[in-house]
Amino acid sequence: MQPGDPAFIQYLHSPWVDSLMRVLTPNQRAAQLFMVAAYSNRKRIDEDSISALIQQYGIGGLIFFQGGPGRQARLLNRYQSQSRVPLLVAMDGEWGVGMRLDSVVKFPYQMSLGGDVDTTLLYDMGTEVARQFRRLGMHVNFAPVVDVNNNAANPVIGFRSWGENAAAVARDGRQYMRGMQDAGILAVAKHFPGHGDVDADSHLALPTVRVDRRRLDTLELPPFRSLIAGGLGGMMVAHLNVPALDAVPGPSTLSRPIVTDLLRDKMGFKGLIFTDAMNMKGVISMYPPGEADVRALMAGNDILEFSKNVPLAIQMVRAAVDSGRISQREIDEHCRRVLALKQWAGLHRYRPIETKNLIQDLNQPHAQYLSHRLTELSMTLLRNQKNLLPLQRLDTLRIATLVIGGTARDTTDFQKTVADYAPAAHFRIAATPTLDELTRLRDALKPYNTVLVALQGLGRLPATSFGITAETNLLLRELVSQTQQVVLSVFGSAYAVARVRDLDRAGAVVLAYQESKDAQSLAAQVIFGGSAASGKLPVTVSDRYPRGFGLRTSGSTRLRYAHPETVGMDGRLEARVDSLVGQALAAQAFPGAQVVIARRGTVVLRKSYGSQTYAGFTAAAGSGSKFREPASGPKEVSVPRPVQDGDIYDLASLTKLMASTPALLRLQEQGKFSPDSTMGNYFPFLRGTNKEGLKMRDVLAHQARLKAWIPFWKELTNKKGKLRRRYFRADSSARFPLQAAHELWARKTLPARIYEEIGESPLNEKPGYVYSDLSFILYPELVKARTGLPFDAFLQREVYGPLGATTLGFRPTNRFPLARIVPTEVDSAFRGQLLHGTVDDEGAALLGGLSGHAGLFGNANDVAKLAQTYAWGGRYGGQQLFSQEILADWTRCQFCPDNRRALAFDRPAANPTVNSAKGASPGSYGHTGFTGTYFWVDPREELVVVLLTNRVHPSRLNNKLSELSVRSALLQLAIEAVSK
Repeated sequence: MQPGDPAFIQYLHSPWVDSLMRVLTPNQRAAQLFMVAAYSNRKRIDEDSISALIQQYGIGGLIFFQGGPGRQARLLNRYQSQSRVPLLVAMDGEWGVGMRLDSVVKFPYQMSLGGDVDTTLLYDMGTEVARQFRRLGMHVNFAPVVDVNNNAANPVIGFRSWGENAAAVARDGRQYMRGMQDAGILAVAKHFPGHGDVDADSHLALPTVRVDRRRLDTLELPPFRSLIAGGLGGMMVAHLNVPALDAVPGPSTLSRPIVTDLLRDKMGFKGLIFTDAMNMKGVISMYPPGEADVRALMAGNDILEFSKNVPLAIQMVRAAVDSGRISQREIDEHCRRVLALKQWAGLHRYRPIETKNLIQDLNQPHAQYLSHRLTELSMTLLRNQKNLLPLQRLDTLRIATLVIGGTARDTTDFQKTVADYAPAAHFRIAATPTLDELTRLRDALKPYNTVLVALQGLGRLPATSFGITAETNLLLRELVSQTQQVVLSVFGSAYAVARVRDLDRAGAVVLAYQESKDAQSLAAQVIFGGSAASGKLPVTVSDRYPRGFGLRTSGSTRLRYAHPETVGMDGRLEARVDSLVGQALAAQAFPGAQVVIARRGTVVLRKSYGSQTYAGFTAAAGSGSKFREPASGPKEVSVPRPVQDGDIYDLASLTKLMASTPALLRLQEQGKFSPDSTMGNYFPFLRGTNKEGLKMRDVLAHQARLKAWIPFWKELTNKKGKLRRRYFRADSSARFPLQAAHELWARKTLPARIYEEIGESPLNEKPGYVYSDLSFILYPELVKARTGLPFDAFLQREVYGPLGATTLGFRPTNRFPLARIVPTEVDSAFRGQLLHGTVDDEGAALLGGLSGHAGLFGNANDVAKLAQTYAWGGRYGGQQLFSQEILADWTRCQFCPDNRRALAFDRPAANPTVNSAKGASPGSYGHTGFTGTYFWVDPREELVVVLLTNRVHPSRLNNKLSELSVRSALLQLAIEAVSK
């Protein structure tokens, strides 16, 4: 039962309400009709002034504005303890509690959701907002706004409205209202009788609605009628002059023909009627405080919000009763409605707010999912010349991002997400730059053929052109003239689009409506094809862009970043992974980690944990080789650097699957390699050896009798274990060009020596599965011989470039600052130092860090891109990088049941904790790496799981990662999170 239902009348004469009415004095009954503004970010003197109103006058309620959840909860507990009758508590939470309070998820603006977004999600948003309200001990939300904003010059409603179509506004507002009230929070529709077609702000003046009654009945009033019919419990009356409804000039708040005759009697509204804030110029410009309050009650309002002077107003209400201007019966009726609402809200069984876990409870995964999903559905593509979006062939693009406006100094969320997809240079400039700044920027952008422009820091007011400045328009004109491709993203009002002069010269235009973190990320995802564009304009922007306009693009061509519920997974996944990784960190299984979990190409968890090293280790720790001692010894630090999402790990033997395998897949498709040929066919130096006739299918499945590994470096030391100067130097030169570690350079002849040793090595006596590095060491030579390109260059051209995998590569210190590279072990046996930026594997180190078995570095996001490409049958970003047929052959078990392996890929072991999980499907595949790295693909559940750690830090003897089965447990958590 809702307060707007006829049955609500039972509360009006309930025993609880009757008991209070018997003890409340006439003054206290009048005081129940006042809701006073409260804040949790002000001084004690302000808080005490509210306490005085509660204790001395017995006011009925509070409306909270700015502050924080914890502070507000503690303050409200104090206020409630001081009140004889529990306080009714409200908030203007049009897009949730986060509209007013910090540290709480914000839902999208109503206008961004007015373009035919799934209304079931609007209902869900209502229930979630209600849950937030209840958790904070509040009972009334002054939402939804159901004003039909058909006037682009409206200075106060605009983005707060669902749009310009009355039926759509009614539909969306009704769903949001139902969600809140079904979850126990009173919804208050506003601003009756319709604030959408005005050119003044009622906070500053009294606007006039200059339309006739017929127009009101067909445009402004239908949404209110619809919500009333749906059981709306609260209505807020605006401060508007509406001649068509009341011939006497003045605010509608004070008009009995509007409040009582129209709303209460003709429209049949049974709920509670609230005034708009009584301190607004729209009302006090005509009547002084106190008198305005009396007139509002005479008009038929039940609750007076934000009265400017409550003691004076109560005194004047009593005087009005005494003089006969208003009857005590009317005051009592209003009071009964207020008390009945309090009982409906549960205040007859009031309990203080529990402050423990408050922030966590307010930001539950479902709330974050809803906000993100609604924002995603709102993304509106207005222009897409030649199907520019989603961007194709990243390897042909030279991308720059340009943020115009805003105040942030760091890289924005839009730019960060762009960097997740592709290499890009980032620029920003003020909305009103100088001519010199424009000139410098124009020159800086010349090398780029694709510029992704983000208009940020935009205003909401028509008088300021919604933040689109003349300088912005000038800059955009120059950009579209000199740049091959310009993609414009507008993070502001839909109406701002009309102020961009050269909009139709841009290659593509994305309207994101607001500048939230989600909106910025999702605009970038639309540009790159992670997310689909499906939004529709809620208002008419121009003749070219009418209401309902919106182009569509396909999504899921590249990784999408969302929440577990988006793809049918348990929203508690993150908390469970946090617990698993937290236990591993506590056990010192590794100092830090990166985790990526994706389903159906949607990354549902991407998170970094811990630190790069333990305390006591830095990049300089033990950095001297056996040739040169460190100048000052290891440097101690108390707070190691936290792991960031962009940090780069030594992938160890994931190199086999992230470098050698994709290279061979490409060669096979080009007819330059076949797993059904022999080693002798591809490696001339193996002809005449015991490896000449080994079949590549056996080799790649690790059953060709190759030795597991060879400790090549041990032959390069003397009897005392020191490195021999014949093979190593502390400085590079033409003879010693291969960097094996910091200040340690190896002789250029070592690769040939290693290949020779591989050729001369004996085969295992017994046939069968033995995991071996040896063939993978040779694949760079195969690639170079068959393509004429070095291994790393071939991979960049054929795989990493098209993927936009900017971190995948060898020799990372040539491309990234050392601070981004996660150190591995302290190598006391061979190199005598903490390995930082150079490969952990000894054999790969002797090859200068470039090998097919180890040496690849990268972050979890880029590993996930390639793993997802495997999961998608070789397709990514609109390109078929690998033949689906060939890839299917490589990922199937080759010699089951005797050997679980596919070609290069690992498959579930008999003991699932070895490499997979008990719930993993038989067709799943992946790989584990020595340094603590891992990826796994489960086709049945459409999962990709990536874990990167440096478990070998500071010693490779630390095997707790395996002992605790962290990799297996992580995969199992992902599998269990899939909804059954």
